[in-house]
Amino acid sequence: MSVAQAFTPSGKVRASINLGNPILANRNEQTGEPYGVSVDLASAFATRLGVELELVVFDAAGKSVQAVSEERADFGFFAIDPLRGESIAFTAPYVLIEGFYLVRDESPIRTNADVNHAHHRVAVGKGSAYDLFLTRKLKAAQIVRAPTSPAVVQTLIDAGLEVAAGVKQQLEADARKTPGLRLLDGRFMVIQQAMGVPKSHGEAAARALAEFVEDMKASGFVAQALARHGITGASAAPCID
Repeated sequence: MSVAQAFTPSGKVRASINLGNPILANRNEQTGEPYGVSVDLASAFATRLGVELELVVFDAAGKSVQAVSEERADFGFFAIDPLRGESIAFTAPYVLIEGFYLVRDESPIRTNADVNHAHHRVAVGKGSAYDLFLTRKLKAAQIVRAPTSPAVVQTLIDAGLEVAAGVKQQLEADARKTPGLRLLDGRFMVIQQAMGVPKSHGEAAARALAEFVEDMKASGFVAQALARHGITGASAAPCID
């Protein structure tokens, strides 16, 4: 079986796109079409394979991961996480994304270390990389899961929570629309954003995707896509030696 055949059990290569991460994908308000860094990479990969591309679009990371794990999509764009790695073969990262906390202006919480206390409740997008990371790291604070990452700040407000956690750009945008909120200084994590393929697609498919990612970083494609879409707070990951 060729690599192209391994990636196209449905006749097309199906890319799982997560609109819950605005650094990587958004939807055009006029046309409804998804666009962004992950969409550009998906198109480039389909071109490399010489096959037709189908975008399978979701509003949350957990749903996007599930689609690839269940072979309803042939590859996707995810933060590297050991739990997800049980069913998905990840490439090396192509983008590094900063995770931040957001609190109310009057909150006594001043540093990232202040967050992990028993009386603090932290809103995160269900199934997001922040959810997975903080579930492991926060031993005292309570995690409250919003339906999607873009809904995190509204969940903070509606439920009267103390902290929201997520992509810096999303939190900043929400804070501009809702007075009385502030980001804490300094990131609490760096997300390694990678591409992934169902392990059931085979080792050759995983190698082909990994090679594609390295080529896209080395050629400047990833850095150019970030610049083209006006993305700040994220950077192209370094190539593997």
